[in-house]
Amino acid sequence: MKNAIVLVEEIDAQRAEGVEDYKAIMDGSVSRLRPVVLAAGTTIFGMLPLLPDAFFASMAVTIMGGLAFASILTLVLVPVLYALLFRIRPSRKTRTPNGETSTI
Repeated sequence: MKNAIVLVEEIDAQRAEGVEDYKAIMDGSVSRLRPVVLAAGTTIFGMLPLLPDAFFASMAVTIMGGLAFASILTLVLVPVLYALLFRIRPSRKTRTPNGETSTI
């Protein structure tokens, strides 16, 4: 949950700075990729020693799986839902007669 909130705050901060909406979503998601993966990865790897233990194995698997799934949801679903809820689409690029691209 914390990662999703930080991601949305990052996107909002970039939009407030005047970055194009779609680019703010992309840049905000990319900038939060490493912290989310590293935080989830350290916890997942920290649970590995509990796997051989019969008493804690099921808890460790549950925590590892839930954290991995939540991280994927944070990095994929949150930006998609943000774009859908705020109706943000990538800008369309068209070609001019001289071959240059322009944004509509």
